[in-house]
Amino acid sequence: MKHSNISIFIPHVGCPHMCSFCDQRTISGESSAPSVDEVRDICRNALDSSSAPENTEIAFFGGSFTAIPRDYMTGLLRAAAEFVGDGKFHGIRISTRPDYITPEILDILKMYGVTAIELGAQSMNDEVLEANERGHTAQDVVDSAELIRQYGFELGLQMMTGLYKSSPQRDMETARKIADIRPDTVRIYPVVVLEGTRLAQLYRQGIYEMMPLDDMARLCARMLLLFGENGIRVIKCGLHASEFVENDMVAGYYHPAFMELCEMSIYRKAIEVLLAAELPYGGKAVIEVGERCVSKAVGQKKANKEYFREKGYDISICGVSGIPEYQCRLRK
Repeated sequence: MKHSNISIFIPHVGCPHMCSFCDQRTISGESSAPSVDEVRDICRNALDSSSAPENTEIAFFGGSFTAIPRDYMTGLLRAAAEFVGDGKFHGIRISTRPDYITPEILDILKMYGVTAIELGAQSMNDEVLEANERGHTAQDVVDSAELIRQYGFELGLQMMTGLYKSSPQRDMETARKIADIRPDTVRIYPVVVLEGTRLAQLYRQGIYEMMPLDDMARLCARMLLLFGENGIRVIKCGLHASEFVENDMVAGYYHPAFMELCEMSIYRKAIEVLLAAELPYGGKAVIEVGERCVSKAVGQKKANKEYFREKGYDISICGVSGIPEYQCRLRK
């Protein structure tokens, strides 16, 4: 059964830095931090309406959870922990900064039933981290990830693509270094430039330039393949759809179905290679893909079918059991 989260957003409170891209109110859609009682109410209501609590985690997202005042953090954990255990939710997931992980903090998280920790790595290039005012180094990510592993937590890493001073080459190198750490999960967030941030100033001054959306989708498609080849689950690719983001966005790689754009790109390339080898002069073809991957291969608004039609191919795409994700074959 599919895993799900009860997402509780803890906005910028506690974070010691204002990164170049950051506006937590816009990203999370929340403007104030929830009280302990509000967290308890959210969890109680979610449990009452949940059909599969054993596959659900209470997730504290949005800020730097382990950097918030200690009493507030433990209060939130204590409230959430009441709803974890037999017949209740599976556990608690938090997101935080790499430089706010210590043995003392991990002891506290373990005591209150935290099961997964996601680190906002963003980049594994120190020049990029410094330029975007992250306040930590790539080595901090490596060290914190190792410590989290030692304590037995599920490890997630979050990265951003298209940051100021980065490049496609640097972004791919970040992805490779993250793959080398072997996290359980990864989130890929292509940059969205929000009003009121330093990136918005740099963008308007012409200092910060961005590649087209389609190029970013192809770059992230390469990352999806890389992580997949290393057995790492990508649980998010692209910022979640939000009216707050749409209203405050200045520029960037925002699309309500960005993941689908990336997967469409993967299948387009795979089908292209297949047709070049098996049917180089055009014609009619039936392409087989995994039975749950037909829409990914067809593409948004049937974009892949149209792409190959313009190249002289009349293709149909059908689902077949046993074909791995992102692979395809020609029906003989």
